[in-house]
Amino acid sequence: MLSAMSSKVKSTRVDKAYERLKADILNGELPPGFQAPEPDIADRLGMSRTPVREALIRLEAERLVELIPRRGAKVLAISRKDICEVFEILSVLEALAAGSAAKEKCGDLVLGGIEEAVISAEKALADNDMESWALLDDRFHRLIARSGGNARLDETISSLLNQVFRADMVLLRLNKGPAANSDDHRAMYDAIRAGDPAKAANVAKAHRLAGLATMNNVLEACGLTHV
Repeated sequence: MLSAMSSKVKSTRVDKAYERLKADILNGELPPGFQAPEPDIADRLGMSRTPVREALIRLEAERLVELIPRRGAKVLAISRKDICEVFEILSVLEALAAGSAAKEKCGDLVLGGIEEAVISAEKALADNDMESWALLDDRFHRLIARSGGNARLDETISSLLNQVFRADMVLLRLNKGPAANSDDHRAMYDAIRAGDPAKAANVAKAHRLAGLATMNNVLEACGLTHV
C-alpha cells in the first residue's frame, strides 16, 4: 500500500516537472539554445533532481531538449527541415483523425468542446489577441486528434503539436497573424458534426499544408533557418 502511494506521488512530481518545463520551452521562457545542469534546473523548479531527470527524458523523446552527459539539458531549436517534416506528417495524421471523428459521429460533449475552441479562437482573432489565439489553436488541434478515438494516433499527433506550437509562436510575431485560414477550423468542425469523413479529412490536410506554405515563406523572407 505504501509502495503504491509512493509511486503515485513520484509520478505526480514527474508530471508536474514535465508540464512546467514544457510550458517554459513552448512559450519561449527557456529559448532554443538554453542549457543548464540538471541540479540548476531542479533548483529553478524548486524540486528534487529525480523527477526533473525523468521529466527531461520525456522531453528529449519529444525532441524538445537534448540531454548532454555531465552538461545537463539543452533546449533544441527547430530547423526549417524539421518544420516541413512535422507539418507534412500532420497533414496526413490530422486528416485521418478528423475523418475518423466524422465517421464515428462524436457525441455532443466532444462536439461542444470543439465548437467552444472554434468560437473562442475566432473571438481572440477578432480582438487581435494572438497569444490567446495560439493557445486555442493548439487546443482545437488536440481535440480533433483525441476525438478520432485512436489513442496511438492522438499520442503521436500531440507530440508533434508541441513543436508546431513553438513554430507558430515565432510565426505570429513575424507574420502578425495565423499561418493558415482560421475559417478552416469551423469548416472542419461542421464536417465532423455533419458526419462527412471525406470533407473533414480534406479540410484538415489542406489547412496544415497551407500553414506549411506560409511558414516557409515567412521564414525565408526573414532569413531564418531555425526557430
